[in-house]
Amino acid sequence: MRVLSVVGNRPQFVKSAPLSVALREGGIEEVVLHTGQHYDPRLSQVFFDELGLPEPRYRLDLHTSDPAPMRAGIRGAIATEKPDVVLVYGDTNSTLAGALAANDTGVRQAHVEAGLRSGDLEMPEERNRIEVDRLAALLFCPDERAAETLADEGVPGRREVVGDVMADATMQLAPIARERSDVLDRLGLEPGGYLVATVHREANTAQPRLGRIVDGLNLIQETIVFPVHPRTRAALEREGLELGQNVRAEAPLGYLDFAALASQARVILTDSGGLQKEAYWYGVPCVTMRPSTEWVDTVELGANVLVDDHPERIMVAADEARMPDRLPQLYGDGHASERIAEVIVTLRP
Repeated sequence: MRVLSVVGNRPQFVKSAPLSVALREGGIEEVVLHTGQHYDPRLSQVFFDELGLPEPRYRLDLHTSDPAPMRAGIRGAIATEKPDVVLVYGDTNSTLAGALAANDTGVRQAHVEAGLRSGDLEMPEERNRIEVDRLAALLFCPDERAAETLADEGVPGRREVVGDVMADATMQLAPIARERSDVLDRLGLEPGGYLVATVHREANTAQPRLGRIVDGLNLIQETIVFPVHPRTRAALEREGLELGQNVRAEAPLGYLDFAALASQARVILTDSGGLQKEAYWYGVPCVTMRPSTEWVDTVELGANVLVDDHPERIMVAADEARMPDRLPQLYGDGHASERIAEVIVTLRP
């Protein structure tokens, strides 16, 4: 049994770590293909080094987010490796390219994080989710809500509610990160004495949204640690936007350093889908700088607040952010990877 795993950005590297272990333990051969969508070594190679991921057999090194050249490269790998399943994660252009390549070649595609919807079709990620789900033979859903969404849409693939592989990674790796990382000492921080911000989505790195988000961060009076994505740094420089004295711009961090930093923050401000969930699992309140989210349960519980790009709302939400008293288990119990491997094993020819 052979699986071709397509990865291309930070969340996919993290999600693939526990699943790679589960596949090996299930006797499934995994071939990893790295599309190169995130090609800065601080956003890519560091995860293979830190998380013990198998080295990619294929590195497309395309340095682009355009799915067309990725699709062609993945088709070539499929022709060579002849996998039984192509495994894709999440909602990026790498995800879409992998799904389309599998469809081109008649190989079954399995989608991890299937059935998620934000309801915002202006987001390219939302359009990717819908298209990938429609092409998938196997739909691995994080919860019953996602499975019901697929049923309502009439998506034909086989639905399996398995939990969230990101929960597996977070539960396994966050304690290790806090024990091993000295990032708080290096940055002169105390647990709970700072905020963490991340901004990387394409819509938020263009004007006027980026300027409004920067204005919101600058209004906050507490220390904000801001590991700046290369695309965001380039946009800040291009637009001449200046971060306030309260905002400490840092280079991107490796996963263990970032997990240690984020899990001990007072508040997380982000436009990342994955980090919204991680914040919940860390017990850290989240302020989401987007108009919508696919992780609606976190908002309904009051652990996450949507503020879009409104400067004053960003400031007020950060100041008032608190975790609710009731924290039910969301998106799985830390064993999603094992369940996924068990399902894939049943597909043996």
